[in-house]
Order: sequence, then C-alpha cells, then structure tokens
Amino acid sequence: MTIEEKVLNLKNKFESNGLTLSLAESCTGGLLSAEIVKHPGVSSFFAGAVVSYATHVKEDLLDVPVHLLKTMGEVSGPVAVAMAQGAKHSMSSDWALSITGIAGPGGESKDKPVGTVCFAVVGPGFEQSIKKEFKIKNRNEIQKASIEFAIDFVLESLKL
Repeated sequence: MTIEEKVLNLKNKFESNGLTLSLAESCTGGLLSAEIVKHPGVSSFFAGAVVSYATHVKEDLLDVPVHLLKTMGEVSGPVAVAMAQGAKHSMSSDWALSITGIAGPGGESKDKPVGTVCFAVVGPGFEQSIKKEFKIKNRNEIQKASIEFAIDFVLESLKL
C-alpha cells in the first residue's frame, strides 16, 4: 500500500468513527502532516501538528517534563508519550501520535544509532510507545519509513 493509500485509509477510519487526530513531529519535521494535508477534506479529522524539533518546543508547547528529557533523552518512549499527550491536550483531539528520532547523519550515540525512532499513540484509554531501529542510514529514507510506520501504528491502535 502506498503512503497516499494509507493516509486515505486513516482519513476513512477517523471520519467513520467521528474521531480527530493531532500530531507531534520531531525528526520527520512535518512530513507526516504534509502527507495528510495533501488530501482534500482532512479537516474533518485532522486537528493539526506541532513540529517540535527543538528541545524547548517539546517543553514549552507540548509540556514534556524537563526531567524526562534529561533522564531519558529526546529519543525515548516516555518522551514520545509525553509529546503525544501534549499534542492531544493542546489540540483537543481524540487521538494523538508523536514521532521523535535520529534521522542523521549526525546525532547518534552508542545506545541510539542513526535510524532510532520512537513513536507514541495516545487515545481514549490507550497509550503505547514503540521504539524502532531502522537499518537505513539515509536521512530521507528514515523519515519516509518513519511516517509509513506511524500511519500503520495509528491504524493498529484504533483497532484496540
């Protein structure tokens, strides 16, 4: 399935259930939001997004606790969850998705190589994070793989 088909599937699932979605993107820099808004009529379910590339944006706009950022790092499950919670709250959406990771070429560490991306989905009675290590070393390909995985993750989460 193409990204476009996945986005239309996402749109259909949210619209048919009368639900809304917001995003908090970091390493993808708004690419998922751009993929969503390419399609007409998405305002029926898409509340908006925060591109929280800088740490202070995660803190100030998404209310990610400073202690999480300092102890876990920006690329971690707990920070991804806090980002999604912040997006959900600030945009008054039913569901929220966050993406934070290391797209490269720099920024890696021993524990978090380039291609490490954390995702979180929060919704009514639902909260889950997943850490993926894409074995790709190309920045654009990591970002593309991340947005495809993120759409699938949201769709799977809606089934629960």
